[in-house]
Amino acid sequence: MADPMLHTLAPIAARIGDILLERRQTIAVADGATGGLILAGLLTRSGATRFCRGGGVVYSLRGRDILLGLPREELAGFESVTEDYARVQAEAIRANFHADWGIAESGAAGPEPHPRGAPAGRTCIAVSGPDGTVSTTVDTGLTDRIDNMGAFTQVALTFLRDTLENASTLAG
Repeated sequence: MADPMLHTLAPIAARIGDILLERRQTIAVADGATGGLILAGLLTRSGATRFCRGGGVVYSLRGRDILLGLPREELAGFESVTEDYARVQAEAIRANFHADWGIAESGAAGPEPHPRGAPAGRTCIAVSGPDGTVSTTVDTGLTDRIDNMGAFTQVALTFLRDTLENASTLAG
């Protein structure tokens, strides 16, 4: 039996896929507290291999080094679960995968606050594209880890869809 969450994400991912395919563009994903669900959501769209370059879960320093390829000194001063950190990740995953678009999520799924102090239920999402990078922060008010992972993923895909639909309004 399929995961009900994927059924919820599939219509959003279908719209994202339609936009990217129509424009002949690609995307790469840096999942954080979403644990791979953003990428999984995109892959619910038939033909995803034509627009999805791939990605991975940035959940450790080693994972960040491998996926993003950023020197640690370039990340000095950045804190997890901030829009600035999500923006750097979105730009790096886009560059490393030679994609037109990159999306990154950095959050605190809970039930405890993030070790750096962000409250459980906070996620920061960034989308980087040809015209620039945009970001948002959402607080769910939840402490349940699984509920937050699902909510973060839905917010991320919705933000991506909306960004793609309004791409001409991005500031460079």
